[in-house]
Amino acid sequence: MKKRYRILGAVAVVLVLALAAGAVALSRNAPCPDAPALHAGAATMRAVVLGCYGPPSALEVAVVDKPALADDRMLVKVHAAALNPLDWHYMRGEPYIMRMESGLGRPVVARLGVDYAGTVEAVGSQVTKFKPGDAVFGGRTGAFAEYVSVSEHGAVAMKPAGVSFEQAAAVPIAAITALQALRDKGQLRAGQKVLINGASGGVGTFAVQLAKHFGAEVTGVCSTRNVELVRSIGADQVIDYTREDFTRGEARYDLVIDNVGNHSLLAVRRAMAPAGIYVIVGGPSDGKWFGPMTTPLKAYALSPFISQKVGFILGQLNATDLTLLADLIQTGKVTPVIDRRYALAEVPEAIEYLETGRARGKVIVNVD
Repeated sequence: MKKRYRILGAVAVVLVLALAAGAVALSRNAPCPDAPALHAGAATMRAVVLGCYGPPSALEVAVVDKPALADDRMLVKVHAAALNPLDWHYMRGEPYIMRMESGLGRPVVARLGVDYAGTVEAVGSQVTKFKPGDAVFGGRTGAFAEYVSVSEHGAVAMKPAGVSFEQAAAVPIAAITALQALRDKGQLRAGQKVLINGASGGVGTFAVQLAKHFGAEVTGVCSTRNVELVRSIGADQVIDYTREDFTRGEARYDLVIDNVGNHSLLAVRRAMAPAGIYVIVGGPSDGKWFGPMTTPLKAYALSPFISQKVGFILGQLNATDLTLLADLIQTGKVTPVIDRRYALAEVPEAIEYLETGRARGKVIVNVD
């Protein structure tokens, strides 16, 4: 028996040491490496480069190799790009758990940005859906740059006529997340009551408009300064969270889209119908290990004990949903809300602003 306890004790020590070593590896920031050398004779472009995890000052606008044109890809000249919380999470490497994919010590991919809108400059011999001169928008890692290499089978669609490159760039991650949260996770139907917590942000402004398009009765939750904005994009009711707590009101909602995560599931369910659905999009980012994932983890732990459904969503970029959104924007049923505009060289300042959590709608980077 004593031998068994000694073996179990030894195993426990090994596990603790392994966990400690893993924690150190995940949380360690490696120093920034020297900039990679340019290939002789290669065409160049400007791009935002992230050599190591850190604050916005870790970003650099550098001259890098322009993407080469492959047979099955097309080269897009970027006119505008948009920021998302994903960008600053990746920049800081936080929460640490994401480093298991993004890279230990420093990021595996040294490029930042996803949402873009631009003009097709050239296409490979196997590309059939697009041609040079087409105005397109979509999602591609490394969008904070003058050019991106894009697969025609990826998350890319024709830019709606009459819509600016800035407006198109505002769409991909935020609008698709809102769409999929309402339609897929939330199973929203006409006539239902939906509450959007964080209605003035990037996802929130799209969610309000899309919910109205689907025929819902929409309540938006935001701060005092954003009440009129949220009302202007179609919300039937607006709750100023500085004056009223929606979880303590009398209204009951069929669907709650939570972009903020500032209430516990037990509190939110007080405002939900018995068969309501709670969809978590975002949460507080003050935890370095799990960050915004803390909210859905807690909610999922409690979900077996309540009647309401709980879901968490990370938007999945795809051409079909981009095309649907393009049609809604072109017909005026959805209008991207743009807060501020920055130049490519000002991306560090743009991300610093986004990190404050006070952006109204989308923050845009003009690359031209």
